[in-house]
Amino acid sequence: QVNAVTIDGITPLFNACCSGSVACVNMLLEFGAKPQLRNHLASPIHEAVKRGHRECMEILLAHEVDIDQEDLQHGTPLYVACTYQRTDCVKKLLELGANVNVGKRLDTPLHAAVRKSNVEIVVLLTDYGANPKCRNAELKCALDLAIPNSKVEQVLLLLEGPASLAQLCRLCIRKHLGRSCLYTVHKLHLPEPLENFLLYR
Repeated sequence: QVNAVTIDGITPLFNACCSGSVACVNMLLEFGAKPQLRNHLASPIHEAVKRGHRECMEILLAHEVDIDQEDLQHGTPLYVACTYQRTDCVKKLLELGANVNVGKRLDTPLHAAVRKSNVEIVVLLTDYGANPKCRNAELKCALDLAIPNSKVEQVLLLLEGPASLAQLCRLCIRKHLGRSCLYTVHKLHLPEPLENFLLYR
């Protein structure tokens, strides 16, 4: 019963992601465990991200779990990664094409990162095109949540002006290529520096 569910909505795959056991995750999927469950059940990918188990997260995504799956309680995997400051997971989710502006209802991943005053994640999100002007249910944008005179506030203030032409071009090309960007950029036969720029290397 690889898809057995407890009264709390917990599955064996969820427990494997909780413990970070890559071997168990692979074995359960091999024997037919469902990688993406109905909304009312505990989500394996959200749990993997929450605990910083990036390999488990990547395995689930390779089994076609929706990278932007919004859990009613936790939001999207990217939002969870920002909330729990799992930088490795944030990087990989963005690299694989997660929607940088979709979080938990009107709250964006950038809102979550700013609340935690995590400069590295804030910079990552904005580099990948996070909109600092998005307002949440309280009508607050990311800058409204930043601690005054903090490094996060400084980063956000620098974004008040228009984006550079290079950044706009990168975002436009990546948007056109979609989630397959990571795998299709090399087919464009671009000069290596330009390819690296598009892939944030």
